[in-house]
Amino acid sequence: MSNFSPAKRALFRQLTSQAVDFMRPPWAIEEYEFVNACTACNACSEACETSIIKLDKRNQPYIDFTDDECTFCTKCLQACTSGALQKSARPWNASARVAATCFAQNQVHCRSCSDVCEQQAISFALSAHGISPPDIKIDQCTGCGACVSICPNRAIEIRYN
Repeated sequence: MSNFSPAKRALFRQLTSQAVDFMRPPWAIEEYEFVNACTACNACSEACETSIIKLDKRNQPYIDFTDDECTFCTKCLQACTSGALQKSARPWNASARVAATCFAQNQVHCRSCSDVCEQQAISFALSAHGISPPDIKIDQCTGCGACVSICPNRAIEIRYN
């Protein structure tokens, strides 16, 4: 439990949510609490079956979808003894975002992202007027990151909602 007043927590939450340009491991608690709770032990990174949990210069974990995806295996959660990762209904409130550099958005045929999306959260509408851009169903997207590493133009990122 935090010693901050609700107003200070709300202000800090707003500031940190705007400043964080990376993701913590699944089931991470709120950023301001996470930074204090995480002991930088590296257990979550070592336990990650897809090796997407990397360490920053302060030895705190963050997610890097460059080479693989999160399978939500819970091994990082089980390895964390500090309380920085806690079981909740959803591993995180995050989803895919497509940048303007997406091939399909620039009329180049590519459907790599939808091909790997197990949740079928990414689709392409049929169009007689050219190539359709990807449509991401935020409510179906788990934020697993499978679409990130497969994208040939690095036009997809996973962001907190």
